[in-house]
Amino acid sequence: MNFSAFSIRNPVPAILLFAMLAVGGLLAFKHLPVQNFPDMDLPTIKITATLDGAAPSQLETEVARTIEDNLASLSYLDHVTTTITDGTVSISVSFKLEKDSETALNEVRNAVDSAKADLPAQMQTPSVTKVTVQSSALVTYAIQSTALNETELSWFIDNDLTKALLSVSGVGQVNRIGGVDREVHVDLDPTTMAAFGVTATTVSAQLKSVQADTSGGLGEIGGTRQTLRTLGAVASVDALKELRIPLANGQQVRLDDVASVTDSFAERSSMAYLDGKPVVAVEIKRSNGFSDSGVADDVDKAMKQFAAKHSNVQIEEAYSTLGPIIDNYDGSMHMLYEGAILAIIVVWLFLRDWRATILSAVALPLSVIPTFLVMYLAGFSLNIVTLLALSLVVGILVDDAIVEVENIARHLQMGKRPIDAALEAANEIGLAVIATTFTLVAVFLPTAFMSGIPGLIFRQFGITAAVAVLVSLVVARLLTPMMAAYFMKAHPTEEKDGRIMRAYLAIVKAAMNRRKTTVAVTAVVVALSFATIPLLKSGFLPASDDARAQITLTMQPGATIEQTDAATTKAADIVGKLQDVTHVFSSVGSASSGGGPDSSTTSNVGSATIVAVLSPIGERDRKQSEIENDIRQALSVLSGVRVAVGGGGNGTKLEITLASDDADALDSASTALEEQLRTLQGIGAVTSTAARQAPEIQIRPDFARAAALGVTSSAIAEAVRVATNGEYSADLPKLNLPQRQVPIVVRFSPETRTKLDDIKNMRVAGTNGNVDLGSIADIRIGGSPSEIDRIDRMRNVTLSVELNGRILGDVNREAQALPALRRLPPGVTLVEQGELQRSSELFQSFGLAMAIGVFCIYAVLVLLFHDFLQPLTILMALPLSLGGALVPLVMTGTSFSMSAVIGLLMLMGVVTKNSILLVEYAIMSRGQGMSRFDALVDACHKRARPIIMTTIAMAFGMLPVALSLTGGDSSFRQPMAIVVIGGVMLSTLLSLIVIPVIFTFVDDLNEALKRLVRRTGPDTANTEPQASNDRAAITFKPELSKRGQGQR
Repeated sequence: MNFSAFSIRNPVPAILLFAMLAVGGLLAFKHLPVQNFPDMDLPTIKITATLDGAAPSQLETEVARTIEDNLASLSYLDHVTTTITDGTVSISVSFKLEKDSETALNEVRNAVDSAKADLPAQMQTPSVTKVTVQSSALVTYAIQSTALNETELSWFIDNDLTKALLSVSGVGQVNRIGGVDREVHVDLDPTTMAAFGVTATTVSAQLKSVQADTSGGLGEIGGTRQTLRTLGAVASVDALKELRIPLANGQQVRLDDVASVTDSFAERSSMAYLDGKPVVAVEIKRSNGFSDSGVADDVDKAMKQFAAKHSNVQIEEAYSTLGPIIDNYDGSMHMLYEGAILAIIVVWLFLRDWRATILSAVALPLSVIPTFLVMYLAGFSLNIVTLLALSLVVGILVDDAIVEVENIARHLQMGKRPIDAALEAANEIGLAVIATTFTLVAVFLPTAFMSGIPGLIFRQFGITAAVAVLVSLVVARLLTPMMAAYFMKAHPTEEKDGRIMRAYLAIVKAAMNRRKTTVAVTAVVVALSFATIPLLKSGFLPASDDARAQITLTMQPGATIEQTDAATTKAADIVGKLQDVTHVFSSVGSASSGGGPDSSTTSNVGSATIVAVLSPIGERDRKQSEIENDIRQALSVLSGVRVAVGGGGNGTKLEITLASDDADALDSASTALEEQLRTLQGIGAVTSTAARQAPEIQIRPDFARAAALGVTSSAIAEAVRVATNGEYSADLPKLNLPQRQVPIVVRFSPETRTKLDDIKNMRVAGTNGNVDLGSIADIRIGGSPSEIDRIDRMRNVTLSVELNGRILGDVNREAQALPALRRLPPGVTLVEQGELQRSSELFQSFGLAMAIGVFCIYAVLVLLFHDFLQPLTILMALPLSLGGALVPLVMTGTSFSMSAVIGLLMLMGVVTKNSILLVEYAIMSRGQGMSRFDALVDACHKRARPIIMTTIAMAFGMLPVALSLTGGDSSFRQPMAIVVIGGVMLSTLLSLIVIPVIFTFVDDLNEALKRLVRRTGPDTANTEPQASNDRAAITFKPELSKRGQGQR
């Protein structure tokens, strides 16, 4: 069925269809979430196990290895990453993209449950949760108050503000930074305790027994049923002081006789500052699948409403990631608009017909807007990748209209009526438009099935581009011919070739007359193109400029939060005075690292994170990497502090991970590698996660003496733990208040445990009474790892190299050549993860997707042209574009990253499309009786103008991006634009000359094969007429040979 003819004769259905699609697309556009990148999160499950006071080495043996062993057999497992700190084991189980997240959660939960029997008895059941929120904060607020003290303000944030924020749709997590947690301290006096003959363990256990409300029992008084409750818990600190504690010897004692009872707060674990002022901060993380801008706007409204209701607090935005996201969104939209406007201008310059220009202009929005509807139904977002796909296909979308309109305009110049011109032109160009569209779909669609993080990104790119191209086909087949038939006017003119066209045709004829020379020159060009491949610099994503520099400070193990605070305050003061730094936010007691899917935040009083908010990109002359280098040099004056500058986001940091079961071999290998990495030129700081020794007090029991006195090792450990730190958090007695429970911590007063002798004098319960700890154990200062990192059931050390503006692939290549990496000790392996792993996945998956795409293009062309050989002519255009794509990357020093890959994919589609236009018209002309030479010259004559129009439209549309004139951070879009501009211009120049020559060689091969078949098949030779050189080399359907009758 000829859809174009149907639409021309019956315009109402087509108009109604596109009116519905346009309305649906506009409604979908309003509801599409706005993000920077698609949510790049693989199915990930988090396991958290806590055992208060346990050392990392103990937790590694008793907890981490036990759980890891049970996880090893799970299917589609990617990595099991474990971080062990004092009292905490955090395990991240990441799966491949093919794994269903709910299935992964259930399998991990079952594995942890099966390991529960082998875990320490004192440990609570480990928590198993699915990661459903973004790893980095969307926005952070600083809160101050002159009416509330720090404890009250902290509770106000935890209770009132957190409830208000969590009610906002899309808010997945709210974390408080700084402030304190209320806690009742029962600080025991060792001297009084000794006089009463009791230990801290006894007092803590008895207090918990007394300070409790217990339910149980049933009464039937008065003929009704009643439940029984024992109300033993007191509700105030004063009442708690008067509480009498029964002792084991039958005596009793008031709590305040043996201890100082105070309403206080827990030890500080974090502190926050904004521009040097102490604040309590709140960071808000977005749930997966929601819009960055939508959630941030809703949070901003909720914050303003909350502040209006609570005038006793002052709320200020510390920093937000939304600004760069909106800038990139605006930049991508500008690129889309500018590309469309420039494409329309190109149509006008070539056709000089305002009616034809309007037709082309109408085709663009009608191709893009329905795509938004499909994006919405597929759960996509408006992000830099999907908008890039639409921006790239603008040139292709207008190309369909250009080909249709230009062909109709040419028929109108012959003096035909508009309706006849539209019918004949649409029929004539139909196969070419369909072939080019399906080859583009064959290029884009395989990328949607790539694996890993690249697959998550390319899925949205490939489907968005393929849908837009398919919609453009529908527009070109239904709407454009119909509108042309009723809107365009006949302009009978005698077509005359200009000087450029005459010169071009002379070059084409000369090339076909000197076929061998042409092919030789082309082979040299292609060979030189391939020779640039080793010169390319590779990476996953280009380094971005998000107007926010992150500095991580790490103190020596054993440092207190006060020492970390002092160093952070000094560093923040230095950073705040630097040029282009507008605000400085400091978080003491937490360490943030990585960016995007690799970002993480860990709590550690010996670490701090400083976020330096920079001037917007458009208001400064320097790149973010230059500012970060200034920060790095300025902070070099800090002593005893390890400084890491840069968030470790895309393209800013190289991470090399070594793993081994042999801790000593791993330590020596990582130390040697760290020293050699520092010799690389042009890099920033090199940091290592190798566990440094943290000071600890080691108690070694004298088993003989302890046994004689009836004291066990577990009794010693419990007595020391309770006396110095209190009970396990889950076992603490609570003070019941109307809205919450406040923990009651029983321990020795802080000033009585500041010396080693204080520890020795602690009393431990024995068979014949209490004994001094020092009499049954050797107590001394020692050391143990402050943190242990594991990956895939082995200890690992990650060495981070700040790239300082250099390309990831270059630095990695130099690192791999270092002797320490080339000759790793036996048992030590190199583990690929993070950006290196995703970079490898990208190029492996892209190579496969590209091969599948080329095969799909060939299959589509074979099906459309009914020939196995001439589609090879079209595919020959692909290597012709390689030099134009790769040489500019080498010349500008731009890395071959994901954005360049996207540009290369687009290039494959464009150059294939141009070749189809030439080859299809030549085949059609030969079918009408032209000689091969004349048919090829006529194809070049008729198709050169739409091909050049498409090339110029796409190149000029990409030019503002290549020159970083679209606004926002152009680091991701620029490599793509460079590839597209260079590749499409060179391929067009070569294709218009070389493709006709290649056509002749393939046609000669076709004729040779036919002659061979005739010689070997006498029956066939007797029944089929002799083929002449003027016959079409390709067999078409009968209707194809009739197309374009009446045309030259």
